[in-house]
Amino acid sequence: MAGGKRRGAAGLSIDGAEEAPEERVGRLIRENPAVIFSRRGCCMSHVMKRLLAAVGAHPAAIELEEADAGGTGLPTLFVGGAAVGGLEGLMSLHLRGRLVPMLLEAGAVRC
Repeated sequence: MAGGKRRGAAGLSIDGAEEAPEERVGRLIRENPAVIFSRRGCCMSHVMKRLLAAVGAHPAAIELEEADAGGTGLPTLFVGGAAVGGLEGLMSLHLRGRLVPMLLEAGAVRC
């Protein structure tokens, strides 16, 4: 099957017969307090997931096939429905002390 999938979570892919990929991406962003979209095997998304895990967040990870990713800027993190950006945006939030409060507000981590 072509399309992106979250590893180990059946049914969490961006291709679906019921909704367009754009609608599915929007829904995944709305339904998950934190979500990373990346290309399969992306080392930067691995670093992002490790940093988030270190502060207690475990985002939904949607891995896209190369053909589905196109020329988009991946990896991309969304927290509470807001685009954080890639690794640089994540690191910037973390270094400024804004990452954990943002994750707490979104419900991606618990005190």
